[in-house]
Amino acid sequence: MHDEALGGVNEVRLPWGREAHFNVLNIASMLGVDAECYEADPLSLMPGLQSYVDRLPLSEFEQSDWITLHTDLTSYLGDLLVERHGAAWVKVADRNSPTGHRFFVEAKSLSGIMHRVEPFDVVMEEFENLPIEIGRMIANAQEALGVIPPIEH
Repeated sequence: MHDEALGGVNEVRLPWGREAHFNVLNIASMLGVDAECYEADPLSLMPGLQSYVDRLPLSEFEQSDWITLHTDLTSYLGDLLVERHGAAWVKVADRNSPTGHRFFVEAKSLSGIMHRVEPFDVVMEEFENLPIEIGRMIANAQEALGVIPPIEH
């Protein structure tokens, strides 16, 4: 889920995070959280997003529904990490990926070491461990980045 080997020559910092942020603002609006409230504290979206996810008929989802949900949750998770922990989106070349690259969020851990987490993978882990728990998803990503103390498992 995370990669501590940072500083590769095939990585690019990119504005994709801006697109993720706008996507999350649209989700927030849909769920009744205004942009100012979300931007003041991205966790303000968590209760509404959890309620929304809890009501989704996941057993009836088609592939396109899963893709949309995956994109939305990835956007939220990445944006929350950027806004609350000073993280940055990083595009890293990966020959093993179907697209030839992967998107990570990178932040300095509590111990001062840079860590990365791939929000796409964290969300996929939630899909593999239903029901989807937004708080668990966030905590898993924060733990992987080292921006919170380790969680006892």
